[in-house]
Amino acid sequence: LTAEKFIPDPFQTNGGRLYKTGDLACYRPDGNIEFLGRIDHQVKVRGFRIELGEIEARLLEHPCIKEAVVIAREDRPGDKRLVAYLIGITEDAVDIDILKFQLRETLPDYMVPTAFVILDSIPLNANGKLDRKRLPQPDMSEMSAKHYVAPRTATEEILAGVWAEVLGVEKVGVEDNFFELGGHSLNATVLLSRVNNHFQLDIPLRAIFETPTISGLSMVIEELLIEKLEALSENEAENLFNQNNSVVE
Repeated sequence: LTAEKFIPDPFQTNGGRLYKTGDLACYRPDGNIEFLGRIDHQVKVRGFRIELGEIEARLLEHPCIKEAVVIAREDRPGDKRLVAYLIGITEDAVDIDILKFQLRETLPDYMVPTAFVILDSIPLNANGKLDRKRLPQPDMSEMSAKHYVAPRTATEEILAGVWAEVLGVEKVGVEDNFFELGGHSLNATVLLSRVNNHFQLDIPLRAIFETPTISGLSMVIEELLIEKLEALSENEAENLFNQNNSVVE
């Protein structure tokens, strides 16, 4: 452990050592050193190495946010997500939609948290440090319920069920954005596979990126079904219609 913390000094040749603090910093062009966060707070989400302190710094630039903590949670095995915990300066609610928009202006999409939780205070342990284990699990269903629009067709009803199962939420509205509810390229593949099995189609993966809502994907499905029906004989079309009706039931 001593050897890990007291490392050989690369700037000296007489056997000197440096203490490895675990802080992450960089030299700025003017010669000053900028503190970026902690190396041990780096996480890897879906292949991307992320510095949580950088996200927290961007959040604290918002005039209504007093404190911010970002962690990577894996509440479902294999589904790691970034979650931001915020404390506002005033009692006025922080507009999460505007906050997400501002983050996307300075951060890549994979660094924008999936969920935002407003807290009254940050939980601390006996030593006065952040107690990450006491940070609550975000309720993804609440994010959907905020702008919930119920399914209006049989196709939307099927899609809503598949989305809820893949994303692990209670219900999904037809105008909810797949990626804002925690979706990513890996579970998008699972989603499209199940949808294609339901409707016996071959929808490409890019469709979920181009139309990331149930209402949009429903239109894509209906257009493809119409094209498929037009290419079938009368008997084949009737058999396909009966199969899709049995799936809905």
